Amino acid sequence: MEPWGYLSRWVPGVTRRKEMLERIGVSDVMELYSDVPRELILPEPPRVGYGRPLSEEEVRRVLDEVLSRNTVYRAPPPFTGGGWCPHHVPAAVRYIVERGEFLTAYTPYQAEINQGLLQALFEYQSLIADLTELEVVNASMYDGSTATAEAALMAMRVTRRRKVVVSGGLHPEYLEVLRTWLQGKGAEIRVADIDVESGVTSTEALSSLVDGNTAAVIVSSPNFYGVFEDVEAAADTAHKHGALLVQVFEPLSLGLVKPPGRLGADIAVAEGQPLGLGLNYGGPGLGVFAVRWDRRLLRQLPGRLIGMTRDAEGRRAFTMILQAREQHIRREKATSNITTNEALMAIAAAAYLSFLGGEGLRELARSIWLRSHYAARRLSEEGVEAPIFSGEFFKEFTARFPAPYRRVHEELKRRGIMGGLALERYGMDPRLALFCVTELHSKRDIDSLASAVAEALKITERGG
Repeated sequence: MEPWGYLSRWVPGVTRRKEMLERIGVSDVMELYSDVPRELILPEPPRVGYGRPLSEEEVRRVLDEVLSRNTVYRAPPPFTGGGWCPHHVPAAVRYIVERGEFLTAYTPYQAEINQGLLQALFEYQSLIADLTELEVVNASMYDGSTATAEAALMAMRVTRRRKVVVSGGLHPEYLEVLRTWLQGKGAEIRVADIDVESGVTSTEALSSLVDGNTAAVIVSSPNFYGVFEDVEAAADTAHKHGALLVQVFEPLSLGLVKPPGRLGADIAVAEGQPLGLGLNYGGPGLGVFAVRWDRRLLRQLPGRLIGMTRDAEGRRAFTMILQAREQHIRREKATSNITTNEALMAIAAAAYLSFLGGEGLRELARSIWLRSHYAARRLSEEGVEAPIFSGEFFKEFTARFPAPYRRVHEELKRRGIMGGLALERYGMDPRLALFCVTELHSKRDIDSLASAVAEALKITERGG
């Protein structure tokens, strides 16, 4: 037997393999892989699995055993910041997205045959348009980071420029994705420093970087550190030089502050995880993408756009009116390379916003603001500098500990508390941590965190 012959077992249509190979004039399936260097082909099957197929019950037991190793923090919920925070997911939202009519990881391909799904996506677009006060919303992008990168590429196409100026308050991982996506596009990415006192982008630093070659100015508000930025000032700076303003926003914060459309944003993107998606071990997320009504922007919009019309009999109908999935035809010249999107997550967000309503959104945002500010005050009472910035914040805040935070974090975990995100991982001061407090954190949870921090600091001071 040839060393690679075992691979033929995995060719579909095993019972008709010989007939299929004869039809295409091939005697052995490995001839199809003749361009692969022989030294790269395994001489025998990899030693994985259990040596035999498992029954359904055996698979369930294996999965249960693996999942049992996870530590789930429910009382209190995690305080870890960084853009993904615990939020309440109504049971009704879970019920809707688990219905067979919706439950698929894929976007619909013969779209118009599924009117119910198209209507749900149309409602999602309408709700996000109301939320952002921007007229056009797609359905949808992968997550917040890739939506940000798509916004930068879109701005470059619209303006025919190659420079992108980014606020230093943008999530470091978003910046990393942005650099990856713009690599090979001849783009120049410049980062404007944030003010060390207020935690917002320095107006002087931003103005010095924006010029006639700038395609987009990207500002996150609230930013990575939880602080609200002066988006209107950034928009004025961008528009003065003919650039587009991209705002990365937090959806629930719009219950308290002006929406992107009113602040002068041309493009608004967000991570939709707070909108009823839960945490789910890191995914899936939802990339929210909205633009103001401008034909130039509309023609360059990535993803899909669902519209409402009338059919031949005059009945209301929904149809896909734009689809920027052309990489299979235009390759590197494609408008966008997004393929499968997060349609199911978009439907979950639509259900969540429908249940919440405008007044519910305002009440929720106020609750989060109050709880996060209470948490910052309680930590400051225990010898932690929280928050370290003077700018107004929402949901997340940055704290500075008197000792390296990772040591404190380990002590918190021993007490059953998942603390803040250590910013050392991003090359920052090892004493810094980013905390997130939401509607799920009760006063008792926050007080428990503060008490545990106080004890952890005593232990670290003793060198424990």
